[in-house]
Amino acid sequence: QVQLVESGGGLVQPGGSLKLSCAASGINLDDYTIGWLRQAPGKERQAIACISSSDSGKYYINAVKGRFTISRDIAKNEMYLQMNSLNAEDTAVYYCATANRCGMGSVGAKLYDHWGQGTQVTVSS
Repeated sequence: QVQLVESGGGLVQPGGSLKLSCAASGINLDDYTIGWLRQAPGKERQAIACISSSDSGKYYINAVKGRFTISRDIAKNEMYLQMNSLNAEDTAVYYCATANRCGMGSVGAKLYDHWGQGTQVTVSS
């Protein structure tokens, strides 16, 4: 049974940082494209970062490029999202997920199949 479990969300002030983690079981993350997605209230779910299984390239949507970093630990079968310089627009539920190829944005989000339960990130003073 495939299970992805996110952790690390919470309340942070604007300009602050958080690191999200995703622990996988029943699946080898090294065999898949992995990604982080988010869904803000009233908005579509968006894929915001991914690591491609084909070339290990890292891809980001423009809104998070330069502030967020996706990574993985193959030995631990975990993936991470380091988020810096957070602002109110980053407030959302964040999900880790797997896919056969990278996709970005709301259209790209449809490529992802296995999902975690999500972790809330709230950026507020």
